[in-house]
Amino acid sequence: MQWNTDRRGFLKVAGAGLAAAAALPRFAWAAEGGTLRLRVTADFQVLDPFGIIGELDDIIPRCTTVTLVRLGDMRDGNQWRPWAAEKIEWLDGTRLAFTLREGLQWTNGFGPVTAADVKFSFERIAGSDSAWAYQFEKLKEVEVIDDRNGIIHLTEAFAPFMVIALPYYGGHIVCQKAVEAAGGSFTTEAPAECGPYLFDTWEQNQKVTLKANPDWTGEKPAFDRVEFYIVTDDQAALLAYEADAFDFTRVAVGAGAQLKGAMPEGATLIEAPGTRYAWLTINMNAEPLKDPRVRQAVQLAYDGQAVLDGAYDGLVDRATGVVPPTSGFARASNLFPTRDVDKARALLAEAGADGIELNLYALTDSTSQTIAQIIQANLAEAGITITIQPVEEAAYWALGDSTAGDGYKSIELVLMNFAGGIDPTENLVWFRPDQIGVYNWSFFDSPEYEALYQSSLTEQDTDKRRAMFNRMEDLMEDSGGFVFICFEPYLAVHDASLVPVILADGHPDPVTFRMG
Repeated sequence: MQWNTDRRGFLKVAGAGLAAAAALPRFAWAAEGGTLRLRVTADFQVLDPFGIIGELDDIIPRCTTVTLVRLGDMRDGNQWRPWAAEKIEWLDGTRLAFTLREGLQWTNGFGPVTAADVKFSFERIAGSDSAWAYQFEKLKEVEVIDDRNGIIHLTEAFAPFMVIALPYYGGHIVCQKAVEAAGGSFTTEAPAECGPYLFDTWEQNQKVTLKANPDWTGEKPAFDRVEFYIVTDDQAALLAYEADAFDFTRVAVGAGAQLKGAMPEGATLIEAPGTRYAWLTINMNAEPLKDPRVRQAVQLAYDGQAVLDGAYDGLVDRATGVVPPTSGFARASNLFPTRDVDKARALLAEAGADGIELNLYALTDSTSQTIAQIIQANLAEAGITITIQPVEEAAYWALGDSTAGDGYKSIELVLMNFAGGIDPTENLVWFRPDQIGVYNWSFFDSPEYEALYQSSLTEQDTDKRRAMFNRMEDLMEDSGGFVFICFEPYLAVHDASLVPVILADGHPDPVTFRMG
C-alpha cells in the first residue's frame, strides 16, 4: 500500500464533514471536555439491540444506554466489571442476582431504569428470531424483586453467560415503556436513552455525533462529545488520519510495515492478536454448488498462501477454523491444508461441471477486493470462472437475509468477515441450522454440529470442550461449505496522548477512552 501525507491533496477530495474535521488542530480534543473523533467503517442501521447488525450499531448503544456489566480492553484479558449493576453475583450455578445503581434515568420522561426494564430487554430477545437470541439461550426468566433488584434464572449452569450475554449486543437494556409506546421495536431513533452520552446529530454515511448526557450520574466520560466519521476504505482512513481528520482509526494489516517505517508525528500504533475471522462461504443450496464434488473443487483450488501474501503481506497464518488460536481451542490443521489444482479439475470433470461460472460477492473495501481478485485467479487455474460482485455495506448484509426475499437461497460464493467473541461458542453459533437465512449463508445443516454446540455450552472440562469445537470445525470443512482464510490482527493508529479501550469484538469503547 502506498500513502502520502499531502494534506491539501486529501482535503481536495474529502467530503465536507471530513474536510471540516481535518481543519481542526490535531490536539483540539485534548482540552478538558473536548471532542473525541473516531473513524468507523460504515454507517449505523439499527439501534434496537434486537436487530443490531454492524460495528456502529453496537458502539452507539454502548454510549447511549447501559448494560449490567462492562468489558475492559481485550489487551488486558477482557475483564468485566459492574456497570448498570451496583452489585451482581452468582447465588448458585443457575441464579445471578443484580442490584441496579441508583440514579439511572431514561430520557423523554420515562423515569428510572428498573429491573422490569432488564426483564423486558432480555426476555424479548430470548427465544426470538433476533440474531442475538443465542446470548440468552440458557435464560429461563428474569425475576423482578423490586425496582432495583432482580434475579436472572438460567435453565442450566452456563458460566460464560456473564461475558457472552450481558456486556454488549443483546445485553443493552432498553426502556420497556418507551419501546412498547414505539410499537415494540425501533430502528434509527431510540425512544429513550440512559447512557453517558445522548444521540445528537446524524449526517448519513458521513458522520454521527454524540453529546454528554447532563443527567448521567455514573462515571463521567473524558470527553463532552464523540464524533464518528464514516470512512469505508482503510487506506483512505489512514490518509484522513494523517490529515488530522480524526484521533483514532483502525488500519489494514498491510499498513503496519509502512507505519513502522514512517509513523505520523504524535501517533501511536496498536498491534494485538485479533478475534476477527475471515472465510469464504460456499452456498450448498445454490444450484451450481449442490454437488459436493464441486464445492470440494473450490476448496482445493484455493491458494491460501497467495491470499495471505497478497492481502495481508504474509503477516498472518491461515486459519484452521473459526475458533481463534489465542483461545487455546483451535484445530491443529485444516482437512485440506494444501492446494491441489489437478484434483480440483478432476472433481469438476467427474461432476460434469467443466467451465462452471460462479459469482463471488465481497465488500468494497480494498482488503476484501484484493482477496476476491486472488481467489478469482486461483479458481481460474482449475477452470472455474469467477465474476466478482462488489457490494456496499448496507446491501451486503441483505444477501443472506431470508427476510429480504429469496435471493439468499441462490447466492453462490461470499467473502465474509465477522468480529469474534471471548468464548469459542460465540464464533461457532453462526453456523447452526437456525442461522440459515440469518448469518449461516452456506446452508450448513448438521444435527451433529448442533448437538456438539449444545453440549459445549455447559461442558466444564477444557479438553472435552476443545475436542467438541475441533469436531465442529471438521464438520464445517467436510461439508464443502467453507474455506477458512485467517484471523486478522488488530491494528489501529491513534494520537499518542489518547488511551483507547478496544473490546473483544475489536470495536472501540468511546465511553472509557481517556487522555494519558
